[in-house]
Amino acid sequence: MVSSPSSICCYSLKEGIIPIVLYFNDPVKGLNPSNVKLNSDFVFDKDLQWRPLVITDSGYSNCWATYLEIRNKDCSTSQQFSVEVSIPCSDDIMSRSGSHCNCPVHFTFTVELGNNNDEAHDIDLFHDPISWSSSESFQSHGKPSCVAFDQLNITSALVQEESRWNLDRLSDEIDLFRDLPDENSKFAKLTLARLLLACAAIKSRGSSLIERKGYCEEALGFFSDLINLDPSHKRYYEDERSLVLMDQLTCDMETFMKYCSVQVRSNSATLNHVQLCRLSLTRIGFTERMLWVQMLDLSHNKLRSIEGLEALQQLVCLNISNNQISSFTSLEPLTKIVSLKALDLSFNEIGAHPIDTTRYMCSSPFSHKVERCEAFVECRKKSVNVEEFWDAILFFKSVNLVQLDIKGNAVADKDSFVTVVTTLSPSLKWLDGTCIH
Repeated sequence: MVSSPSSICCYSLKEGIIPIVLYFNDPVKGLNPSNVKLNSDFVFDKDLQWRPLVITDSGYSNCWATYLEIRNKDCSTSQQFSVEVSIPCSDDIMSRSGSHCNCPVHFTFTVELGNNNDEAHDIDLFHDPISWSSSESFQSHGKPSCVAFDQLNITSALVQEESRWNLDRLSDEIDLFRDLPDENSKFAKLTLARLLLACAAIKSRGSSLIERKGYCEEALGFFSDLINLDPSHKRYYEDERSLVLMDQLTCDMETFMKYCSVQVRSNSATLNHVQLCRLSLTRIGFTERMLWVQMLDLSHNKLRSIEGLEALQQLVCLNISNNQISSFTSLEPLTKIVSLKALDLSFNEIGAHPIDTTRYMCSSPFSHKVERCEAFVECRKKSVNVEEFWDAILFFKSVNLVQLDIKGNAVADKDSFVTVVTTLSPSLKWLDGTCIH
């Protein structure tokens, strides 16, 4: 059983929605209201459906979400409500490896609804545009009160004994590969990196944090070597290096807090802020450790995909400027974040490539069909070439942005693009720093 005194301001409450995210270490399927039980003393729609935020093969997913729609959010006094989530042992919940859920989980959290007369109730988070490059929009105000991400780790004596046996075997293999005569062997370096990461994964189940970081640090060195030794597979090594770096930065709260702060707007609105910019990241990983993040700065990296960000259901502001995003299809994960209001896409490569290679790199519903919908009809009425902007149309009809920065992309200079954005984003207030309403 887990409960936490940590708190977070849920901005999706303005729409009467509370997202609940369950993240599993292995992809699972079979979640439904009968095996994931929710109980609360406030009124919400009982017909809840758990849906995967990312579907792998055969309907399995690591990340599942549901949304509480609060019916009694309008109240004259401030009220607190408890929410209980229980997952009993169930044969219906099955992992991709074939194992069933055999360890019950129970946790609680509290929802506080402010009264209608509360000054904070009607905070306009975007009265002024958010500026990521200056300190005028925000003031740092200490560290976020976030929920520790390891409270539900499940270990047993049997698992620990098996881990010790595996660690001994892996250590023997590492010693063998270290003794190979060719120090620049790509095969040896890649195998050593994978063996070291396997050791780090085993150490994550225990308290040997220093030793675990040592494994990751050495693996990073091997991937850096491989980027230079084997340029034909550079992108693969860069992605693997990025995952190791993300693991290293977020594996414990003491390290992670160096990149975290609470940002306070001039109107007193607070946001849990994480800054992971200028790290040469090409891929995002370990987002299960950042579920509480509301403001995320990933600018000045080398991101080509943002797969994984859909798990951040509290995210309000996202900066992915100065990356290598090549099309709107790679932004499809953002359409699943109901709280997202501010998005900085400036200085990427959207619209610069005649062939949308992202359609083949990233799994996305945008990549497989162009559905007939009202958004296409609306854009045609305004003389927009929907064949040219089909991916932009599908994206902007699926998000509810208040602020968008997109300068420095080829698509922003095309005729009719602003028409697409303003037609499909009625809530948009700020476009490239200019108030349009």
